[in-house]
This record gives sequence, structure tokens and C-alpha cells, in this order.
Amino acid sequence: MAGKNEPGKLIANNKKAFHDYFIDETYECGVALHGTEVKSLRMGKCSIKESYVRIENGEVWIYGMHISPYEKGNIFNKDPLRVKKLLMHRSEINKLVGKIKEKGFTLVPLEVYFKSGKVKVKIGLARGKKMYDKREDIAKKDQRREAEKEFKVRMKV
Repeated sequence: MAGKNEPGKLIANNKKAFHDYFIDETYECGVALHGTEVKSLRMGKCSIKESYVRIENGEVWIYGMHISPYEKGNIFNKDPLRVKKLLMHRSEINKLVGKIKEKGFTLVPLEVYFKSGKVKVKIGLARGKKMYDKREDIAKKDQRREAEKEFKVRMKV
């Protein structure tokens, strides 16, 4: 079992979020789950690629987080795409509401993982990237890849 400071078992991550957004801050939230959803998550059946986070009436909700129905479950399985409540402190929610009102900020889910036996979601306060920012990132990745390839070639010789 993972300790207090150690990261737990990663269930799902959202690589597309890092491609489409600049992540300014990250927050860790709990998730209100029902019945067999935790068993399904333990088997790694989760996707957050198309999901997003909203704050409504002072509560944080995640939309589009797909948790596949548990295979051995029966009538207790819930809708895979149901809206799930994220658990955060009131002060954090108020801080996020203030920042989201600023132009260009949004909340995106970054990771779903287990920490001390509990399911956690890491959400990021994000600003959207422009097309030229994405091209710059791709160019930097290509340069880094080329340098690593060149370094490997030198090491073999």
C-alpha cells in the first residue's frame, strides 16, 4: 500500500490536456462513487479523455468520466457516463471560482489514481493554447527526440 506522500496506482491520465492547455495549478480531489464503480476502477476501467470539470452551486462536478460497468456486477451497476461529484474543501472551491471568472481559465481532469486506498482525481486550472503554441511544443519534442537519438548513436560507437 502506498504511503502518505507516495503517489498511488495510476488508473487513467489525460495526455491530451497537456497538449491543449497550459496547466497553471493542480488540485487533488476525492470522488463520490457508487457501488461497483470502485471495483471497476481497481481493474483499470476508466477514461477521462473527453471529460471536463464544472463548478455549479458551489459544488465541483466531473462530466464525461467513463467508468465501465463492473463485469460481475448486476443491477447495482451505474450509468458509465453519469456526472460524478468531486470532493474539495470550500476554500479551494471559492479560490477556483475566482480564478475561473478570469478570462481564458478552465478546469480539466489530469489523472485518476488510488491514494491510500481512496480514488483521487487530479484537476488542473488551465489556459487554452493557441495553434502556434502547440506547434512550438511539437518542435521542442522533435528536437529533444533528435538529441536523444544522436546521443544513443554516440554511445554505441
